[in-house]
Amino acid sequence: MITGTQFRGTLAPNQTQRWFTFNWPATQHVIWEVVPDTARPGAAEVDWDVAIERADDAHVTYWITVSNLTPASVQIEARYAIAA
Repeated sequence: MITGTQFRGTLAPNQTQRWFTFNWPATQHVIWEVVPDTARPGAAEVDWDVAIERADDAHVTYWITVSNLTPASVQIEARYAIAA
């Protein structure tokens, strides 16, 4: 399995933002996870959703929508795992 961090970002309080990452081989199985870098114990900090666009016969684009569930700014990183 190959893993990594695709991008980092900051969300304002209660903000939702969408990012995209493109040119991924359509034959790969990619698992996405968004993790807050800002510690805030006691409740969930972020929620995310992944949508997929078929860019051409060989590639896909992932659209990752992240919502900050807190009344404070939160830093996030989008991580991926490519299943072999």
